[in-house]
Amino acid sequence: MELGLAGKAAIVCTVTTDLGMACAAALAKEGARVFATGTDADRLEEVVNAMRESTDGQVEAVLCDIVTELGRKQLLKWCPAPDILINHAPGPPMGDFRQWAEEDWDKALRTNMLSAIELIKATLDGMVERGFGRIVNITSQSVKAPMANLDLSNAARAGLTGFVAGVARHTRSADVTINNLLPGMFVTQPLQHYIATNAAQEGLEEEEFTRRLLGANPLGRLGRPEEFGATCAFLCSVGAGYINAQNILVDGGTYQGVV
Repeated sequence: MELGLAGKAAIVCTVTTDLGMACAAALAKEGARVFATGTDADRLEEVVNAMRESTDGQVEAVLCDIVTELGRKQLLKWCPAPDILINHAPGPPMGDFRQWAEEDWDKALRTNMLSAIELIKATLDGMVERGFGRIVNITSQSVKAPMANLDLSNAARAGLTGFVAGVARHTRSADVTINNLLPGMFVTQPLQHYIATNAAQEGLEEEEFTRRLLGANPLGRLGRPEEFGATCAFLCSVGAGYINAQNILVDGGTYQGVV
């Protein structure tokens, strides 16, 4: 299927995570010129080189911190007129809300809500003027079903979701869409660490702990990052122009709700 992404300029934030890299790689395979951000120079170089080799695509490494105003300005100097924006940042730590100070809330909101809002603000009007744009915000399955001990994430992700619900419905009369992608449980380094740590604490084999973690997932497995990347690439395609203002859950069917 031709996605129509050849030559499109795509910003992908935080490609040093498994899901960020998967989205960037999927776009690069489709011919987009990818501007990939990260804050760890060595890890960013490693990931970008791997993507160049595996996709034979154009991938530019942009060392910057998108959580800061300076970092966003640096990014937009590299790519001042993006056709595609993938907002993504690692989630805040787990814990009881009683543990968190105001500074913890501020960091979570800046990282997982405000940075995305600022990048949308900086790029949306240009997309509208040029007549094409795709904005995809990677949030979390907790937007549909808030999870215990993820209080910081629940709040920040819900805030971004509410913002997008309004902005995505503003009249634009241009082929510009804004959607959210909600990942469930994927084979990522943080989840693998979580499984290994908790399985060891409970005296279980990792496979047994994983089965329990999956619960009622009808597919009986964790998602593969490349599956998530493929979904992201389709949302950015020319054929997805009538998908707008949606929260698209990618969890293998774990979520039990109807809507």
